Amino acid sequence: MQKEKHSPQTKIVTSGRNKDWNKGVVNTPVYRASTVLFDTLDEMYHAVKSGAENKLSYGRRGTPTHFSFQEAIAELEGGFATALYPSGAAAISCSLLSFLSSGDHLLMVDSVYEPTRKFCETILKDLNIETTYYDPLIGSKIESLIRPNTKIVFLESPGSLTMEVQDVPSICNIAHRHNLLTFLDNTWASPLNCRPFEMGIDVSIQAATKYIVGHSDVMMGTATTTEALWDRLKARSYALGQCVSPDDAYLAHRGLRTLAVRMKQHEKSAIEIATWLQQRSEVDHVRHPAFESCPGHEFFKRDFSASNGLFSFVLKDVTKTQLKQFVEDMTLFKMGFSWGGYESLIIPAFNLSKIRSATSWPTSNVVIRLHIGLEDPKDLIADLTNAFLRL
Repeated sequence: MQKEKHSPQTKIVTSGRNKDWNKGVVNTPVYRASTVLFDTLDEMYHAVKSGAENKLSYGRRGTPTHFSFQEAIAELEGGFATALYPSGAAAISCSLLSFLSSGDHLLMVDSVYEPTRKFCETILKDLNIETTYYDPLIGSKIESLIRPNTKIVFLESPGSLTMEVQDVPSICNIAHRHNLLTFLDNTWASPLNCRPFEMGIDVSIQAATKYIVGHSDVMMGTATTTEALWDRLKARSYALGQCVSPDDAYLAHRGLRTLAVRMKQHEKSAIEIATWLQQRSEVDHVRHPAFESCPGHEFFKRDFSASNGLFSFVLKDVTKTQLKQFVEDMTLFKMGFSWGGYESLIIPAFNLSKIRSATSWPTSNVVIRLHIGLEDPKDLIADLTNAFLRL
């Protein structure tokens, strides 16, 4: 109970430091293991029968290095327990496969991360699981889309590129009224800036690759859930062969320890740069959840404690040649997928209507997504100024 009195910033430092695993060492050692040896038959059978919940039984079921990181994420997100996966995409696909069966119906937000859409339109479709996409701003009107065979409502808030913030509590309230499960891709907020289970989410998913790891050197995903759903998520994920390297788990846990201070700097710099971008004549508008111009901003104010370094802006009409001139000769902003590391990134997105099916993107203008890293924001603004001059 004492832990609950601590702030999230304190929990980031103290969580997962169980003496059973780290023997009093500040950082849990890296346990590289496949085979675990037993002295007695009873010991071995108990380990197998119990599912080895935070007990050494076999490398794929985890080691103290994994257990400490899992405990930390579960505590920070406010869930019961956490499963680990080799990427954020794996966390999403395996979580969905753990609770969907042939003939089920899935409600998926239209602004979702592109690999999630691809998974729905290929693997789930082949398994006779139908997906219906919905407007991210639908709120309680999602009730009109629920069918007798609907099983899960999947949310991503804010959206990956266009940053719409969803009314998560309203959607969860409707979903639970119909006995549906609610899944949330909570990567943007990290385990720090919103409390998914307090809003009614049943499974909260993180691409730990992003802000948790924070150094662009590890791929990892997490799925945190409730006590009622944990056994099924754990068993199905194990059956699907999901596991991560103990070295990667160690690096992710080490990255987690500095999450609070990194996020403050990401947020401060991003706000400064987004405010500057609003004044540029070449910019149609900025899509940053903390700004009133962002769709769903009122839900951001209500549900999030802070923002981060990821946002988008829409350029006024430019040619492809102009766009190339804008993005190709940056000094600090480099083109690259992912985000959440210490470095700044820039990605252009064309014709978003092609990756939407429930809503239309109202303009053909290019969306530029920025991740603001830990460089001096004045240097980043200078880099963008030069890009606008090239444009």
